[in-house]
Amino acid sequence: MDLNAIIENMETGDQDAALMALQTYNKKMTQCFTFTTDEEEQREDGKLQERLGELVLGFLERDLQPSCQLACLETIRILSRDKNNVAPFITHTAMQTLSRHAGIAISHGNVHCEGGVVLVPFAENPDLEVIVEALKSICNICLHNKVAVQVGQDLQLIVGIAERVKQCGEDQWNHYVRFFDLRLMFLLTAQRVAMRTQLLRELRGVSLLSNHLDATLGLCWPDTFEVGRAGVEVDPDSEEPAELPPLSREKIERAMEILKILFNITYDANRREVDEEEAAAFRHLGAILRHCLMSSADAQDDTEEFHSHSLNLLGNLPLSCLDVLLMPKVQQGSIEYMGVNMDAVNMLLEYMEKRLDRGKKLKETMLPSLNLLTESARIHRETRKFLRMKVLPPLRDVKNLPEVGNALRNKLVRLMTNIDTDVKNCAAEFLFVLCKESVSRFIKYTGYGNAAGLLAARGLLRGGGNPGVYSEDEDSDTEEYREAKSQINPVTGRVEDEQPNPMEGMTEEQKELEAMKLVNMFDKLSRSNIIQPMMLGSDGSMTHMNSGDLRRMRDQIPQGQQLHLQTQLRLEPQQQEQQQEHQKEQQDQQQQQGSGSEDEGEVE
Repeated sequence: MDLNAIIENMETGDQDAALMALQTYNKKMTQCFTFTTDEEEQREDGKLQERLGELVLGFLERDLQPSCQLACLETIRILSRDKNNVAPFITHTAMQTLSRHAGIAISHGNVHCEGGVVLVPFAENPDLEVIVEALKSICNICLHNKVAVQVGQDLQLIVGIAERVKQCGEDQWNHYVRFFDLRLMFLLTAQRVAMRTQLLRELRGVSLLSNHLDATLGLCWPDTFEVGRAGVEVDPDSEEPAELPPLSREKIERAMEILKILFNITYDANRREVDEEEAAAFRHLGAILRHCLMSSADAQDDTEEFHSHSLNLLGNLPLSCLDVLLMPKVQQGSIEYMGVNMDAVNMLLEYMEKRLDRGKKLKETMLPSLNLLTESARIHRETRKFLRMKVLPPLRDVKNLPEVGNALRNKLVRLMTNIDTDVKNCAAEFLFVLCKESVSRFIKYTGYGNAAGLLAARGLLRGGGNPGVYSEDEDSDTEEYREAKSQINPVTGRVEDEQPNPMEGMTEEQKELEAMKLVNMFDKLSRSNIIQPMMLGSDGSMTHMNSGDLRRMRDQIPQGQQLHLQTQLRLEPQQQEQQQEHQKEQQDQQQQQGSGSEDEGEVE
């Protein structure tokens, strides 16, 4: 049955004829996700699809039998896959109709309640299939059309969804209703700042969604910031940590949607001041996220995605709230350091190293965990010392370059010269913090050549600077390092083999001539704007060199070596050009003479 025949059946207004036609269409198109690319054919099909959409919406305004109602919504779901033909569904009337069938419509009435709105009552026995189909249709429409998102904001759909999310503990809503509620909330908050703010402020989104995540994962709270899984017993005599059963796919899917919504509404939380109530909510959420990091799913891919969303959200939390990662008591099988439970920190480190070893999309996959470790190490002494023990153990290998090897330190030092500036800077910052922002210690572990980028950016090329507030550490130099310290090349960070002196056997005049050749080459490159001569300023940062700087350098050269440099500095640009042209002419003449001799030899 083609579209024209289906439309004819719909136009009769008969429910049975419409039901049969729509069921035939839905069965035929259920797996269709791509649409025709021929412009003329697409234009014709688009008109028919829009007409069918208008007729279906008209049917939904009537009192329909449940099977016909479901068929109409299935048709809208299929039609809304085509982003070019959603026009019938983005009006206020159409969106209101769909939201009413989804059970999230609100009406502005005279009922006294916060915000002056009241939810349209749910049916005593709601048809969950109808609700799911309506939610899927609204998700498709909002995904493809920004006007629909604005209409959703006008209709206050976020309020209706939040009201049902509060009922997360009730059994009447199945997985699909809960999942598509969350998916629609994510789509709305991802595209409208106003709805993010409304969910965060008016609807107390952090607490609302934290409670929903708590209920989804089935958590229990042995202590204020210590989280467990309900039904999982811990054996106090066991030396192994309690094995948490993997989370089902349905729970993981809902949990990831919650994490994505929370990420949307907390994107600026670590860049603004939070009050005491907000800080408490964030710390509660942080404790749940720690549990997420220690949990797994049935499938490895789901586990990695779940951990990725958890890490992204942790990076949004205020730094002062990250101490909840260290709060759980040390138990049998836990990783303990300085009396603190380091399970979460160790998991973050292992996660970061795995992403580093893969080497793909480092900016998206590795930086969130690396940034989180950097900030945690900056504010928590125990975390920094634990990470330093893992990443920068006492230095013993002084014969290889810092970037050579398979240790985590070697891998991170290699990142310090990565082509991606963000990756390079984050790796350097992490190691710099582990060195307590000490320039000498940083150079010791990375070499001056690798460290120069960060030091130049911070104006620390001369050393010194404010090392920040860090505790004192005991001397960590190994015997191997102390013995070789005087022989280590600070630029490369290793003991170099003795190299022959390239100027050995030269007279002073020859040395001076080679030096002037180098000066002339740099001068030529500078005048051609190929390079920009730089010098180290008094503040430790790099600054441009000018003629005055060159004269000051000349004055510092011993008197006997100034003659040629002085002559070079006094040459005007025009004189230099004339001199270069003269030299070029001489070279051309010599080449021509040599070429003529070769030609004459060939003739003879």
